[in-house]
Amino acid sequence: MSLDDPATDLQLDAQLCFRLYRGERSLLGTYRELLDDLGLTYPQYLVMLVLWEEDDLPVSQIGNRLSLDSGTLSPLLRRMETAGWLSRTRDPADERVVRVALTTEGAALKQRAAGVPRTLAERTGLDAEEAATLSGLLDKLCTNLTGDPR
Repeated sequence: MSLDDPATDLQLDAQLCFRLYRGERSLLGTYRELLDDLGLTYPQYLVMLVLWEEDDLPVSQIGNRLSLDSGTLSPLLRRMETAGWLSRTRDPADERVVRVALTTEGAALKQRAAGVPRTLAERTGLDAEEAATLSGLLDKLCTNLTGDPR
């Protein structure tokens, strides 16, 4: 991507957004394949990752972690609850707060998902240093565009 030559600025291959778009589609397609045996979609996998790190969280905290609003997150959590992976309950200390906790089945799914990150890393063809550099650059890009230092 270069903005030094106005003649090429509007060429598809000069667009960073197109590379990100292609990368996202490739990555999500690979995740779809890896998660299919688990019965999880990619957004559901992200929710499970958050809950496997720390169980029994308020919906708002999950949303903040994933940069999802409640309008997107609530139907997702409802489907996951129906699948038996988590439960949603009102916080007794504050009825306005809905807490999300893993069920036994949801916690057990972690073991079945354990190979997903390694398989994905192998399929990218990136070594650890390249993956760390890419992650850092993507974090920097997001911070610069949104002001959110996550």
